[in-house]
Amino acid sequence: MYAQATKILKKVLDVDTIYKIGFNWSPMYRRSVGKLIYISKDMYEIKVKIPLNYKNRNYAGTIFGGSLFSATDPIYMIQLIEILGRNYIVWDKDAEIKYKRPARSTAFADFKFSESEIKKIKEEVKINGEFNLIKTLNITNEDSSIVFANLKKTIYIADKTYYAQKKKK
Repeated sequence: MYAQATKILKKVLDVDTIYKIGFNWSPMYRRSVGKLIYISKDMYEIKVKIPLNYKNRNYAGTIFGGSLFSATDPIYMIQLIEILGRNYIVWDKDAEIKYKRPARSTAFADFKFSESEIKKIKEEVKINGEFNLIKTLNITNEDSSIVFANLKKTIYIADKTYYAQKKKK
């Protein structure tokens, strides 16, 4: 459903606008309390804000860890789907979050890809048909001086034809 809506909306809106509006209004993402506050035109950078409020405040008065995780969970996969295009299959394969200290204020996460990373992904997929990319980031306060958690994601990327053949086996 979301992929179909995006395809239609791309005819009238930029992809960054579609995702910013789509994520921030999507019921499944809104429950995380996360909000996309910046998306570059090329989708290489996305910034997420996770405010501390009554919806995600835990018993200790800090941001519930599940809120930190769920607000960051889908971002890398969606970025890669848009950056690489529809000739690739992209799936979240593994995720790990390590909490460092309680988030007593708004948290932020900055998801970035570089041109060289995308080039490496394409080269690996061209050679092997598939690739497991490991990305890490810190969930921090606004000026990045306090780290609330470390996120580690493994993202599976495959050539669409290779993936179809692999599924048949």
